[in-house]
Amino acid sequence: MLSILQKSPIIPVIILEDLKHALPLAQAIIAGGISVLEITLRTPVALDAIQAIATQFPEAIVGAGTVLQTQALKMAKAAGARFAVSPGLSADLVSAANELNLPYLPGIVTASEAMLAQTLNLTAAKFFPAEAFGGLKTLKSYSQVFPPLKFCPTGGVSLQNMKEYLALPNVPTVGGTWLTPTDLIKQENWPAITQLVKDAVAALD
Repeated sequence: MLSILQKSPIIPVIILEDLKHALPLAQAIIAGGISVLEITLRTPVALDAIQAIATQFPEAIVGAGTVLQTQALKMAKAAGARFAVSPGLSADLVSAANELNLPYLPGIVTASEAMLAQTLNLTAAKFFPAEAFGGLKTLKSYSQVFPPLKFCPTGGVSLQNMKEYLALPNVPTVGGTWLTPTDLIKQENWPAITQLVKDAVAALD
């Protein structure tokens, strides 16, 4: 999983309500300079969207977010997802992901969960919801206590604070929905989304 996180310092977290938006949205994001995408399994069209994007844009690395059960993990893999993300940590999902050979990013926030993640031989985790659980201060502390464990913080991460997160030694990438606002998707304003992605990528320099 860590190798995927290292491919993009920003991972858009995407909620799709309409399947027709999947391909133009993916194209807009890729045009902006990001090719790692997380489609959350919060809507009925999510799996079909993953399949469509994975088929149409093989250069993209499409993952499934909000994976809560092992069956969803299997369905995401079958749809073409190349990684999976959960809001929490489940040993069953870790085991299932290993069996499927599917990179898996579970969510953790506490030191106990970080210890469990290391016991399960995980090298990366999602830190969610980041801002609600101490954000930068917590992750800075974890970098000293759990130096091998790398994090992708999401939840409250934005253009304004992402560089502070990415400056931490244990944060190779950040995730968030700010690159794909619901209103712009509904308006089908793909140029605006491309510009948001370009602005974020430019800000990293």
